[in-house]
This record gives sequence, structure tokens and C-alpha cells, in this order.
Amino acid sequence: MFMEILPALLVVAAVGLLAGILLALASHFFCVEEDETAKRLRECLPGINCGACGYKGCDDYAASMAQGTAAPNLCVPGAGTVAEKLSGILGVDARETKNNVAFVTCNGNCEATSKKADYRGIDTCQGASMLYGGPNACLYGCIGLGDCARVCPADAICVLDGIAHVDSSKCLGCGLCVKTCPKQVIVMVPQAVSTLVMCNNREKGAEARKNCTNACIGCKKCEKNCSAGAITVTDNLARIDFDKCTGCGICVEGCPTQCLKSVCFSDLSECS
Repeated sequence: MFMEILPALLVVAAVGLLAGILLALASHFFCVEEDETAKRLRECLPGINCGACGYKGCDDYAASMAQGTAAPNLCVPGAGTVAEKLSGILGVDARETKNNVAFVTCNGNCEATSKKADYRGIDTCQGASMLYGGPNACLYGCIGLGDCARVCPADAICVLDGIAHVDSSKCLGCGLCVKTCPKQVIVMVPQAVSTLVMCNNREKGAEARKNCTNACIGCKKCEKNCSAGAITVTDNLARIDFDKCTGCGICVEGCPTQCLKSVCFSDLSECS
């Protein structure tokens, strides 16, 4: 009986041996050598694949740095610590990275604004904004359906009282929320800033105040009171030059609608 199946066993063994030899040869001649520099660079990156560096992900960014086509200071979540490690591997001088944090420029909470319609469509800000600009009376404010929270890789965003809030202690500075917001109410600002405008409305004062009691009315009181010349009102909205702002707080105290706010990002943890 064994002699009858022996030829078949020999054929199977021969085929297996041949296949093994062919695979070994293919592995030798067609293998792609791993770039050790890219591998070391990749190990330093956080692995979030957020795309804030401008590349497809951490692997693509590491490969580009190894090829000499990308700077070592583009990893926003890693900031200066990662930039120094990457620069050390590449043998180049470390460059300064911008430590930015996301901020919601809207204070149109449930008390300040109202609904102009009862929206019952797709439960996303993007979907709601496509229907007459959204259900809120203020067409420039946060819709509050949480598109930004869903794309945040650090779970740093929540929706409270009708508007989005960013927990700066968790924010990576990747900017995905900025790209996602259809109303552009989220901006990236330096962590060192001390005063911000919590409004995005560019309507004239009376109309803006009618739609939201917390809206900037473009009265220019802040602009006149700022001795540093850091505030200008354009398109009916106050804007702050962070390079000039001294953080004195005079503009905050004098704002009639309290849309100017003193901030300290180490204390802004509203999503606990």
C-alpha cells in the first residue's frame, strides 16, 4: 500500500521543494531593501497619521525626510521634541516648530442664539449647512452637530450647550477640525496668545446682534482702546494681531457683547 502512494508523495515533496527554492530566489532578487534612516525617523513619529505635515501619513513623511525632500519640523503633534529627534538623525539643525492649538471662534450658545428651522436631515454639520446655510439664526456660527469631534484623533473636542469646545490639554494641533468645519469657525492659534475673538459673524452690528446676543457688532471700541494697535475691525468683525497684542485685557473689559475673551490654554479643559 505504501509503495503505491510513494510516487505521489515524492511528487508533492518535489513540488514543495521547487516552490521553496523559487520563493527563496524571488525573495533574494526582488526584495525591496528597507531604508534604515526612514525606519529610524518613523520610530520617532507619533503614528497618528493626521496629515498635518502635508504628507499622506507618518510613513510617507519619514520616507520623504530620508530622501531629503521634507523638513524635520513639520510634525505638529510632536512639536519641538520630535523635531529635535528627527534633526539629530538627519544631522541637521533643529528648526522651530509652531505650537498651535485649535480654537472655536463662536460663543453662540443656546442662550445667545436661536433656531430658524427644525433640521431633521443628515446629522452632520456638513449636511445641515447645505440646507439654507444651516438651522441656526446666525449663519456664521457653529452648527453644533460634531463633525469636528468625529475627526479629532485625540478626542479633544466635544459639543456643549450647542457649540463645539476644544480641550487644549488634549489638542494635538493637527488641524483636521479646521479642514472639516463647513462654517470655518475653528482656527489654529499660537498657544501663547492671551486674547481671542469668540465670533465669526461678519454681518452689520444690528443684524449680527439680532441673530446672536454674543456676536461682535463691529463697534470698534476695542480698536480705539487698544494702545498697542493690535486690534482692527474689518468686515464688521474684530481681528487681533497676535504679534502686537500685550494681553492687557482692556479690550476684554470694554467689549459690550463680551465676544472678546482672555484665554490661558493650559486652563481650557471644557471636555472633561
